[in-house]
Amino acid sequence: MSTIKVAITGNIGSGKSTFADYLSSKGYPVLNADSISKEILSTDEDVKAQVITEFGTESFAGGKLNNKFIADKVFSVPENLDKLNSILHPKVLYIIDSLIESKYKSNEVIFVEAALIYEVGIEKSFDYVVLIIADYEIRLQRSISGNIFTEEEFEARDRNQIPQEEKEKRADFTFRNNGSEEDLFNKADLLLLILN
Repeated sequence: MSTIKVAITGNIGSGKSTFADYLSSKGYPVLNADSISKEILSTDEDVKAQVITEFGTESFAGGKLNNKFIADKVFSVPENLDKLNSILHPKVLYIIDSLIESKYKSNEVIFVEAALIYEVGIEKSFDYVVLIIADYEIRLQRSISGNIFTEEEFEARDRNQIPQEEKEKRADFTFRNNGSEEDLFNKADLLLLILN
């Protein structure tokens, strides 16, 4: 029996992390593509060299990724985001597949939280794609109220993502998250019911 791979995605502020965290709290393995990317950027010398070649020596400060510098570079120029993704995503997918093979082989379902499933064209790597959506104003408020981003940073990141409406046409499951966390968790339970 092969493991069912389910991607959880959604535009910035949609609540995909809250959805993924709930599934994790229910005992399901959840891999986070963003965390894997950060790990690769801090440990993989080949990737570091490619990033420096592409964006300059300021990309790393004291051996660590210069987050602000990279964010300014990639979120202001869409082509730069594409370049960064083309460096990172093959390695991210390789690590996800390796982890599933080695660590999670006996699990019936494994979830992968990843913001840019459609943007980098990796939806075919998964059996199902779950899309979490929310109205623009709600997503904006969530992002700035938690002091995660400024309004400008939110807008820059949102501009670099495919519109929710387009993703809805392609997703296997879509859950609207304009309400309470409890409402979202009920939707996660429904998903688990369907998958099991």
